[in-house]
This record gives sequence, C-alpha cells and structure tokens, in this order.
Amino acid sequence: MCGRYVSTRSPEDLVQHFRATEWHPEEALDPSWNVAPTDDVWAVLERVPREDRDAASARRELRPLRWGLVPSWAKDPRTGARMINARVETVHEKPAFRRAFVRHRCLLPADGFYEWQQVVAEDTGRTRKQPYFIYPEDGEVMALAGLYAYWRDPRVARDDDPAAWLTTCTIITTEATDAAGRIHPRMPLALTPDHYDAWLDPRHQDPDELRELLSPPAGGHLDARPVSPAVNDVRNNGPELLAETAT
Repeated sequence: MCGRYVSTRSPEDLVQHFRATEWHPEEALDPSWNVAPTDDVWAVLERVPREDRDAASARRELRPLRWGLVPSWAKDPRTGARMINARVETVHEKPAFRRAFVRHRCLLPADGFYEWQQVVAEDTGRTRKQPYFIYPEDGEVMALAGLYAYWRDPRVARDDDPAAWLTTCTIITTEATDAAGRIHPRMPLALTPDHYDAWLDPRHQDPDELRELLSPPAGGHLDARPVSPAVNDVRNNGPELLAETAT
C-alpha cells in the first residue's frame, strides 16, 4: 500500500515537468515531507471545460485534491479515509473505482514514499515497525498513477456553490519491486513520461488499453533508507524526516 509520501516540488516546477497549461497560484500547497490521508495533494489531470464539451479542447491542470477517494454515490465523505489506494489488479472492476478508471485519471507527483518493516531490536528482542523512505536514485519526480472523483454534498443547495463539491483522489498500487520489494509487498505505481499523455487523455476510455499502460510500472532504480520513527506522527513535517537513521 501507500499510506504516506513526500511532495516538495514547487508548482512552477510541476507545471513545467508535466506540461500543465493551467494552475491557480492562490491554490498553492506548502511542501510536505509527510503527506497523509485526507491531506490536500497536488494532482495533474486533464478536464474538458463545462462550457466546451468538445473533448479535443481538454486542458491539463495542476490542482490540489484531497487524498482519499469519495465515490459520487457515497453517503458520507469520511468514506475517503478508507480509499487512499486502489489495487492495479482490480481497479477496473471495483465499484468504488471503475467509473473513475475510465473517465477520471490523474498523476500525483511525489519525491518518494514511506513504507514500514517489522524489525527485531537486538537489545530487547522486541519487534517494532521501522519506517523507510523509498525514492528514485536519480532524484526525478515520481508520477504516481491515480484516479479522482467528484462528490456532491447534499447539504449545499446550489450546484454553483464551491462548497457543494469535493474532489478527491486515490493512488494505484502494484506489487513492489527493486528496493521497495525488500521492505513491503506493495508500492505505488509510477508512470513513465511516455505514458503521461495516454493516461491523462479523457478520450482514452478502453479499460484494456488503460490497463496496459500500468503494466509494467515505470522502470528505473529505487533506493531506500531507514528514517526516524518521527514520521509516524502526522504532525511532524520537515526535511529532517528524510535523514538516514540507524535501524
């Protein structure tokens, strides 16, 4: 799974890397070294403006979404806290994700992600969970494959009230490889730049073709280092969380 990650790139850098044509400075997010479920996170998506239903005019946006997908049919937005990940093996068929898989796909930029491994303390013999930071060796941004959904709050009367809509996202996960596989059996699925366009294109709606984009996950080498248990507390957030520590 993926339950925490790091996202510190500036929106200007992300706009350039992902060739986004629209973002709003007033929506800027602070860098985060401890992104947690229900946080607002950067997402790259392509959307057709309401005033122009011609899919050829889809524009690529960088915008904040809330992490934890709330399906349109959910009765309570708290559902999203349980839907931070979608398994690549079943994402196309699960009721919570299958509509978004065909119509609402996104990329979630990350510097790397955290996973935990059970270790045995030499002095006490007790087991504990050791956090690791897993990241690309080359330092490039990871483009995590994601889905997003719109949820309409029935308590708000008007559709044109911004408070009426909640836009949320989830991260697709796959079997772990490379350094991540030594720590945890699952990992977030990253896409290579040559797959960005096809994944984001709202006109691309063939489930089989979309699944091919997700297999295999992006190549490249991942590295991992043990970090402080301070990352366990979502209130801790700063570059010191990435410092290597003894296990």
